[in-house]
Amino acid sequence: MKEIADVLLSEEFTAEQLERIPVPESYRGAVVHEDDADMFTGIPVKHRDPAKALSLRDVPTPEPGPGEALVAVMASSINYNTVWSSIFEPAPTFGFLKRYAKAVPSAVIHDRPFHVLGSDLSGVVLATGPGVTRWRAGDKVVAHCLSVELSSADGHDDSMLDPDQRIWGYETNYGGLAQLSLVKSNQLMPKPAHLAWEESAASGLVNSTAYRQLISRNGARIKLGDVVLIWGAAGGLGSYATQIALRAGATPVCVVSSEHKAELVRSQGAEFVIDRAAEDYRFWKDPETPDPREWRRFGGRIRELTGGRDPDVVFEHPGRETMGASVYVARRGGTIVTCASTSGYQHQYDNRYLWMGLKRIVGTHFANYREAWEANRLIADGTIHPTLSAVYGLDDVGLAARRVHGNAHSGKVGVLGLAPRPGLGVDDPELRSRHIDAIHRFREGDPNSITAG
Repeated sequence: MKEIADVLLSEEFTAEQLERIPVPESYRGAVVHEDDADMFTGIPVKHRDPAKALSLRDVPTPEPGPGEALVAVMASSINYNTVWSSIFEPAPTFGFLKRYAKAVPSAVIHDRPFHVLGSDLSGVVLATGPGVTRWRAGDKVVAHCLSVELSSADGHDDSMLDPDQRIWGYETNYGGLAQLSLVKSNQLMPKPAHLAWEESAASGLVNSTAYRQLISRNGARIKLGDVVLIWGAAGGLGSYATQIALRAGATPVCVVSSEHKAELVRSQGAEFVIDRAAEDYRFWKDPETPDPREWRRFGGRIRELTGGRDPDVVFEHPGRETMGASVYVARRGGTIVTCASTSGYQHQYDNRYLWMGLKRIVGTHFANYREAWEANRLIADGTIHPTLSAVYGLDDVGLAARRVHGNAHSGKVGVLGLAPRPGLGVDDPELRSRHIDAIHRFREGDPNSITAG
């Protein structure tokens, strides 16, 4: 592994150099173990510690099959599905791996008593399986997390509708929080040349998800002048949704949970910001009873900011905590578009506001290949910027996941793989120099430092 890393960190390397290095028999990966799946039984979700289940272990290197690629991972990032996996909520992910192996015979290698997590990466193609022509050893890449078989007609209109659609690193094994990773070759996209490894690894999942949710025909299709309410606007998803809304000519109303996060979204160009902690919005009277009075107060605050307008689109992802308010505040004929439920899956809302207001709830999930490619292009040309706030070493992956679980972060939290430090891998310094302030906007302290464990 050291020989691979040394070559990749040299000023220039060739495919021939990489091809001469034997693929190691094992590598280090961030894993959860099937034997630990009951370790948090009886412990409330908010008190479960990802660092207790997530560990760095040697795992056997999988051989890429037809249409697959083995990637040397320079950096990855933490997504909320990593948190869910590491606290075994809502269920251990080993059921996903077993079903994958049963449904797709070539996927039997994914059914293991360990699960290598991670649904983002930036890195270098190390080897490819039979039939791969688009990519070769030495290509610098990022990966989107759609793993799909396209075995059903449904998936050929929108691959997210395929019954065999899965999220790599969550519903499949050998994810990106590791030194190596196994992907389908059609998950790979060109690495943005002006970004460092850890910066380019931050955007794949969240930026693609926000793109589908807001821009795509499969989402809300926002337009010039729309008012877009964005929950968690300084978080992983929301920080990209804010940028997308602004670039599309919409008016974001950004909901955050601290003054620091309010400053971050204002620095992105957002004018209307609601600090829900400072204004003490409590949408539930108790764990079982929503509080419509708070929905109305919240809707009134939005109108104060927008000059009397209700949101045309609500960008939903917290779920249980906020869905009742989201349905209430959306304008008549408006759209609530949801992609997650980080505060809980069982939602309550007053359906009168939905049907009598002719509103729509649209479910979206990640992005199809085309949407992911378009979202990556926006990163590559400097239209949308990564919102990386902190970078951990692979040894501290559990601490990084703990931070996201506790919402003690802004934007995205990165994790280095084979890259020994931040700031490496930049191939277009001129483009980078034009956007350096935006690239570093969310970073804490020295952008070339690793966050201390």
